[in-house]
Amino acid sequence: AGMEGSGEASRAVADWRLAVWTLCSVLLPVLITAWCSFQRSRRQLLIRDIFRKSKHDWHYTDLFGQPSYCCVCAQHILRGAFCGCCGLRVSERCLKKADQRFLCKEIMMRGTGGAPSSMPHHWIRGNVPLCSCCMVCKQQCGTQPKLCDYRCVWCQYTVHDECMVDCLRTEDCTFGEFKDLIIPPYYLSTINQMRKEKRTSYEKVVPYCRKHWMPVIVLANTRSGNNMGETLLGEFKMLLNPVQVFDLSKIAPAKALQLCTLLPCNAVRVLVCGGDGTVGWVLDAIDEMKIKGQERYIPQVAILPLGTGNDLSNTLGWGAGYAGEVPVEQILRNVMEADGIKLDRWKVQVTNKGYYNLRKPKVFTMNNYFSIGPDALMALNFHAHREKTPSLFSSRIINKAVYFFYGTKDCLVQECKDLNKKVELELDGERIELPNLEGIIVLNIGYWGGGCRIWEGMGDEPYPLARHDDGLLEVVGVHGSFHCAQIQVKLANPVRLGQAHTVRLILKSSKMPMQVDGEPWAQGPCTVTITHKTHALMLYHSGEQTDDDASSLSE
Repeated sequence: AGMEGSGEASRAVADWRLAVWTLCSVLLPVLITAWCSFQRSRRQLLIRDIFRKSKHDWHYTDLFGQPSYCCVCAQHILRGAFCGCCGLRVSERCLKKADQRFLCKEIMMRGTGGAPSSMPHHWIRGNVPLCSCCMVCKQQCGTQPKLCDYRCVWCQYTVHDECMVDCLRTEDCTFGEFKDLIIPPYYLSTINQMRKEKRTSYEKVVPYCRKHWMPVIVLANTRSGNNMGETLLGEFKMLLNPVQVFDLSKIAPAKALQLCTLLPCNAVRVLVCGGDGTVGWVLDAIDEMKIKGQERYIPQVAILPLGTGNDLSNTLGWGAGYAGEVPVEQILRNVMEADGIKLDRWKVQVTNKGYYNLRKPKVFTMNNYFSIGPDALMALNFHAHREKTPSLFSSRIINKAVYFFYGTKDCLVQECKDLNKKVELELDGERIELPNLEGIIVLNIGYWGGGCRIWEGMGDEPYPLARHDDGLLEVVGVHGSFHCAQIQVKLANPVRLGQAHTVRLILKSSKMPMQVDGEPWAQGPCTVTITHKTHALMLYHSGEQTDDDASSLSE
């Protein structure tokens, strides 16, 4: 009995030991995971706190795009933080030291007691751009696998460690290739001082009086098209003064454009990075400047197409879409070389029938085109689908695929048939007899529907010349979605209804889809009147060649 009791006791002890070890084997990984998670969240909190308080434009990345070295400890790093303005790269553990030790690009110079007209280079050591050359010996920089060589954050010149001499550290910076586009920090500090003293003679300030100075303001919509805006913001901040670069998701164009009032009259250029909708938003803000009496500060507008359609950009020679194939430096060169032209802007007034005229008419501003019919229906379906699931529409290819789907569906259903029986069309007060149509398109620019020259059609028959600055609108009809597709691939001509200074369209019955510059809605019986509103000052880039231009040249 005693032996049986001792055996049971030893089994109980063994069971307890097994239970304890099992519990430890389960709890230990859980505790280690929880501790690591706590440390990670604490570290992320500290990093976010540094990012928030810092004057640097810090961003965190899990993998650098090129071999990188920490600017503090000089160790090779795969991940860490980088500054979007000055280009510093640093490991996670050295972030606080780097933030305290190194200055970022200053948008304004600190008070020096006078009115400076120059500033020294701002050198950053290491991580120089690939294929950059030393300004002293003209040999390639950054070839050694370590933290080496220097780069000026303003002029972008690079210098070898052994070529860096004391005179270069104190030498005045020339601002490099883009000196005519950059707003120097000393200029803004002088202007700020003059404003405090209530003086407005800005033209006496250097570089205001520089002959070819044409400062550029970059307005980027980070939500446009293929979501490249975020990357472009950083690249433009690296090459220009960060005060010149604005994110339109954080600041409205009207506020950003007030910078023009501190710059030379009729010399500022604005680069809009976004789709045609973003361009229209900026042009509306420029119209507001005219109303405020700031007409002499009106800038000229260039476009970097990030949207889906980009018909206005295509018309002005900036291409049908940007996917990073052109370096940012070349984009700035194109902006410098572009020629100024005018663009007609039109007022579209939609007055509902009935209601004893108690409702105010809807008023839109048109830059590209107005339409009623199948293309407006496709835009309306696309818009409704995007409102429900916006995360699916982050790619230009997906957007066009959805348009294709709704266009194919309309070929089978024909929701807009017998349009000619539902509407009346007047061009400059003259009634137009309509053939059997499903859609009517009123054009201000050469391109429509994502790159189609609809007014030209196949180009096998004579047609009146169309321009975007002649005060005339081109009006065409289409027989349906399939006809639109045929015109897109140059297998059919549109029904050319005429050109006019004023277009009036009366929807007599039923509800029809309409759109102005890609903004669609469903409209009941109404009268649509399109009249000239104003001109916009745009920039035309003659170097860009579209697919249609290339094919016509080869023919």
